[in-house]
Amino acid sequence: MSGHEDGPDRAHRRPEGVSDATVEALGALSKALETTERARGHLYSFHQLTGTADLELDRAVELLRKAGHEDWAETVRTQILGRNVIPGHWTFQIVEAYDTTYHQPFREIERAAVDELADGRDHLYEAEMKEARRTAGHPDHTARPDTGGDGR
Repeated sequence: MSGHEDGPDRAHRRPEGVSDATVEALGALSKALETTERARGHLYSFHQLTGTADLELDRAVELLRKAGHEDWAETVRTQILGRNVIPGHWTFQIVEAYDTTYHQPFREIERAAVDELADGRDHLYEAEMKEARRTAGHPDHTARPDTGGDGR
């Protein structure tokens, strides 16, 4: 192997003394954080879709007026356009509250746990799973992106 060990790079190798249980626990913590990232993305979708709908109401109001339905145009303008999605909140406020109250503290705690318990090394659980599942020497199963099948 030309003097290079085949396997994960240093950043994805378990530090000495880190137990299987710790790697598994940090893997679960990381998976939970990744799930909140997806939830956050859905909140942004909710935010953008709701905003797009609200902006389309301008056109609906205008078209109702042009069609001679002034009362309906005014009802939509005053009752729906610009309305809070939950009491006191537009969607941007929900996103901000989620970020401040939940997502950011979760990220900070996950980072601190990885730093303290695994010497700052991310994705150890996944790296070890990759190592267990790959076929050493196969060109499409290399250990690292910077290596060929021979581990260099």
